[in-house]
Amino acid sequence: MNAHVSQGGWPVLVLNADFRPLSYYPLSLWSWQDAVKAVFLDRVNIVALYDHAVRSPSADFQLPSVVSLKSFVKPTTHPAFTRFNVFLRDRFSCQYCGSRDDLTFDHIIPRSKGGQTTWENVVAACSPCNLRKGNLTTHQAGMFPRQTAFSPTVHQLHRNGRLFPPNYLHESWLDYLYWDTELDP
Repeated sequence: MNAHVSQGGWPVLVLNADFRPLSYYPLSLWSWQDAVKAVFLDRVNIVALYDHAVRSPSADFQLPSVVSLKSFVKPTTHPAFTRFNVFLRDRFSCQYCGSRDDLTFDHIIPRSKGGQTTWENVVAACSPCNLRKGNLTTHQAGMFPRQTAFSPTVHQLHRNGRLFPPNYLHESWLDYLYWDTELDP
């Protein structure tokens, strides 16, 4: 449901039927073409409009900037275990040194020593720290994660996602998004 759209591409913020974004990170956006199709298929309500229209030989149609789904989509209660979600849980920083560059993930208990690839055994790590720790346990390497690895809730991932606002936010979206950072004019 998330389209990668450019700043000039008239992206449309997609809200659930309760007027909350479907996702904060990545922000739930559709292309204007997908949004227009959903309007004509009567799957969404238009909440806000751009000051831009598309034209056909017989009609003008003002582009939506915010739409809400007519049917509520129940959010998942258990987020998927993915590399991206591990990074999001760990706020895109190495859990050993705090670096935000060249992230990968590290098994706290190495797989060669019986460690599993689970929420509770994997943390975000920069490549230098991952190489330094290598095939050692945290005690053997003397490297300990800044926080205990844990299985996050969707709410925790959304909260962390709000710490990383996207580069582009249209003014019509601001009433529906809740970031703790000040926006550039």
